Formats: sequence, C-alpha cells, structure tokens
Amino acid sequence: MEKFSIGSLSLPDDNMPLFIAGPCLIESRAMALQTADELQRISREQGVHFIFKGSYRKANRTSGRSFTGIGDIEALEVLAEIRQDYGMPVITDVHETKEVALAARYVDVLQIPAFLCRQTELLVAAGESGLAVNIKKGQFMAPEDMALAAAKVVETGNKRVMLTERGSSFGYHNLVVDFRGLAKMAESGYPVLYDATHSLQLPAAGQGVSGGERQYVLPLARAAVAAGVNGLFFEIHPDPSKALSDAATQIPLADFSTMVKQLLHLYRCVHALHSL
Repeated sequence: MEKFSIGSLSLPDDNMPLFIAGPCLIESRAMALQTADELQRISREQGVHFIFKGSYRKANRTSGRSFTGIGDIEALEVLAEIRQDYGMPVITDVHETKEVALAARYVDVLQIPAFLCRQTELLVAAGESGLAVNIKKGQFMAPEDMALAAAKVVETGNKRVMLTERGSSFGYHNLVVDFRGLAKMAESGYPVLYDATHSLQLPAAGQGVSGGERQYVLPLARAAVAAGVNGLFFEIHPDPSKALSDAATQIPLADFSTMVKQLLHLYRCVHALHSL
C-alpha cells in the first residue's frame, strides 16, 4: 500500500491508527472549538493523530425541516480556524461539483458522502482539487466495487484516496456491517477506515430523523481494528442529546478519551501479531 501524507500525518501508519473525529455538523463555533480542545488534549496525552471532522452543511437530512447549518462560509471559517490554531488537519463533505472549489480553500480533505460515491463528476472534481479524498462506501455498494470509485479520483492524477466503511442497508431503517468488506476494500490498495458511528444508524427510523444504537459503537470499532483497518471515524459531541443532527449515534465528548485509549492499545496488539 502506497503511503501518502495529509498535513503532518502519514497514512497508513503501522504504529498508529488515523482517527477522524468531530461533530456531525458545525452547529456553532463554540461547540466546534470545545471539541477541538478535547481532541488536542487526547492527542498530547495518548500520542494519537486526529483529523478534525465537521460538515459545513448537511444536504442529506431525512426531513426538509431539519437543521442544515449555520451558513457555509461561517462554518468553513470555523474549520479553517481549527486547522490553523490547533495544527490539526480538517475534513468536510461536499455534495455537488460546485461546492468543491469553495470547500477546498478551507480544508485538507474532501469527503464524498456514501449516497454520492458513484457520482463521477463529483469524484473527479474532488480529485482535481489536489486534496486528499475520503470516499464513504454507499449503503448499496459491494465493497469490491469501491475500487472503481477510487479509480475515478486516481485518474485525475490524485492518488491520495481513502475508503470508509459505514454499513450496508439491511431492510428498512437498519444497517449491518459485513466485516469481510474491510478486507475486500483493502485489496484495492487504498487505506481503509471504519466509520463506527454511522454504521450504527437506524436511517429515518425516528419520525423524520435517524435513530441509532450508540451502545454498540465500541464493540464494532474493536472488531474493525482486529480486522486490520488503517483508521477509525467517529462523530462526537459535547452533549449528543442536544445535537442538531445524528443525536442518537454521536459519542459524548467526555467518553471519547477512554475509547481511544482502548482502541489504540488493541491496534498495537494487532500489529504486533502481524509482525510475528
């Protein structure tokens, strides 16, 4: 697997998993900075590397009445502030080709949402930005087909691509994770991440909002680490009960440090076994 950099981070790293973490949506500057403060503290304490995650706008809400953001420029400026003041790369998702040039001025990584992972023009535009691109696997996609999505980015000359598992549709209002898919995506030669919080959504199961089963986040994240992923993706929030999106699956900020510590220890054990 060919290594590449995102800011000061190198991926993949056999000694350290990449963590992408942050709120589902930039709800306010204060909330985002509070989250970044805690991630910086965990990074210093445990030596882990974070990419700060925050959607500057949500375009794929269940209901048209759902909160979608505080304003594009205002949210992107918060992300840029975190990148500058905390020395932490940042990632946000884009939904249309016209968003790419705007978002690319503020962030280090562009994310392709799962619903849009087959959108050729969007993938090409993201690749042409020159930024690293994280492609979420569609809930409807076979894992081996994600190599074709990645190829659309790579054909622009941009080889900095990551693939992220986030569960597959399992009937209505439910997702399931087939852990064979992590190994199948890894065969593509691109780093593979596991999205531990979105994988436990119950899509549109809550009367116009998505539900979720947050209590299973840690067991499934452990399973993903044991399966050999290169990184983990979490949505975290100071108070998930008050979150304006994905309230049922975001991890309480106060609990995240303990979770990271456990997963980091397991990651090192797994890679020690691989070296035997």
